Amino acid sequence: MTQTLVISLARIVEKPNTSKRDSLTITRRVLRHVCKDRRAIHDECHALRRKARKLKQFLPFTAQAVADLELQASEHGGEVLESLRNVLAAYGQTIIHDGDGISDALGFDALCDHLSINTVHREQARRDGGATLQGLAFIARMEDSTTAYGDEWGAGGPLFEACMVAMCGFIQTCPEHLLPDPFAPDGPFYGATPTLHHPDGTTSIKRPDVTVHDSSGSRVIKR
Repeated sequence: MTQTLVISLARIVEKPNTSKRDSLTITRRVLRHVCKDRRAIHDECHALRRKARKLKQFLPFTAQAVADLELQASEHGGEVLESLRNVLAAYGQTIIHDGDGISDALGFDALCDHLSINTVHREQARRDGGATLQGLAFIARMEDSTTAYGDEWGAGGPLFEACMVAMCGFIQTCPEHLLPDPFAPDGPFYGATPTLHHPDGTTSIKRPDVTVHDSSGSRVIKR
């Protein structure tokens, strides 16, 4: 996708007579192209690393070739990837905050139509994410629901990828003591069950704390 296409589509969105419906349609089109270009570069990097791994079986004779391939993989498309990441982050922030009021303007059913959420998946989408653009695309991961993004952790449609990049950028740049708890009420992951990854490579489920009331008063039991 060329930079000219992004700029052209962005200008259409900025026009005062562009409807919320058209704005969302254009946003999805931009992000589909951005994600496609980003994925293509990542695939090329993976291909270079695979070549390097294959050559490692012939070490030490292939040491220089392995080093060259690994360097190419680490640098390949760096500037383009950074540019695409910035585009995703900007759109992700817009989706999360929905300052344009797309959710209120379209309503649940129209949002589902525009996000390609299958009719049979809509009640589950409402339960998981509510009736907002952020909730349906990012929290519930129901954009293009028939593609089964939910089967793979951390995967989702183009709007989900944009929100994820924006969220990761916020976490990386925000001072730790100011970071809100994403699992708290009103947080983007409220109600989700967090998975803890331990240094030894094992994982466990973090159960929610329980408040116990008895004759001695109230106390919180962490699990």
